Amino acid sequence: MTIAIGATTAVAALLGLGVGVGLLLIIVGWRGVEGNLRTGPLRRARLARAQGARRDERRAVRVGVAIAVGVLTGVATGWVVGALLAGLAAWALPRVLGRDPEHARRVARIEAIATWTEMLRDTLSAAAGLEQAILATAPLAPPAIRGEITDLAARIENGDRLAPSLRRLADRLADPTGDLVIAALVLAAEQQARQLGDLLGSLAHAAREQASMRMRVEAGRARTRTSVRVIVGTTLCFAVAVVLLNRSYLSAYDSAVGQIVLLGIGVLFALGFAWLVRIAAVSEPDRFLSLAENTTVGRAPLVAERRRSP
Repeated sequence: MTIAIGATTAVAALLGLGVGVGLLLIIVGWRGVEGNLRTGPLRRARLARAQGARRDERRAVRVGVAIAVGVLTGVATGWVVGALLAGLAAWALPRVLGRDPEHARRVARIEAIATWTEMLRDTLSAAAGLEQAILATAPLAPPAIRGEITDLAARIENGDRLAPSLRRLADRLADPTGDLVIAALVLAAEQQARQLGDLLGSLAHAAREQASMRMRVEAGRARTRTSVRVIVGTTLCFAVAVVLLNRSYLSAYDSAVGQIVLLGIGVLFALGFAWLVRIAAVSEPDRFLSLAENTTVGRAPLVAERRRSP
């Protein structure tokens, strides 16, 4: 009788889980279709909606997996705390132990800024003006920043002033390295800076050095992540094996006191992973060129002049 009731409860839980995940996926899919149907006049708006829909889909999959893992753990062990910890682990561990897409995106953007800066330098050396150089390099800009550079070229062709358009480009790039390059270009547009080609060359070299530094840091983080993956994988495999093969060994956690102890163990693991994320994070320097700050106009030429001075 007890076995029948337990089986009925497990089936009901799995059916409820399936319905919830199915409804969540339907809602996310409907939002993605709605975003695709609302085609705006600008290509970047459509791309932003498509990226948002993909993020929603990935988030929905992660939520579904976390709920499924939590429910299955609760059904298998009867532990409320264990189900909660398992669900949180399924949600957080892939991001903590997996690859860092944000780091790869930032490195690609820094290298793209360096490449575009070198393209501007080479084009300016052919006696072309700054606006002509931007228009000439826009179709050839690296893919990581091609949308932003194309938008800048479109603004210039529409008759917008160069300096405000460059500041809008800095806000779209949202990168401290990009701020240095844009500050030099704003200086050239407003005050006719001398030796702009040499300044752009030095900025491109600094950008590539920063990208190389980030790659070295990521290599060290990869070794740390590999060690943590081995530890976490071994611990999880041992826990699953004990639950399946020797359930009585974990009977101490069935009581209320055992659940509190299990919660404490989970908190310790969470603190360890939070510490790992913190020490692996690369601090970003503050941006100084932004439309949101009123002091931008006065600070941009100053920074560019400091970069240009020996």
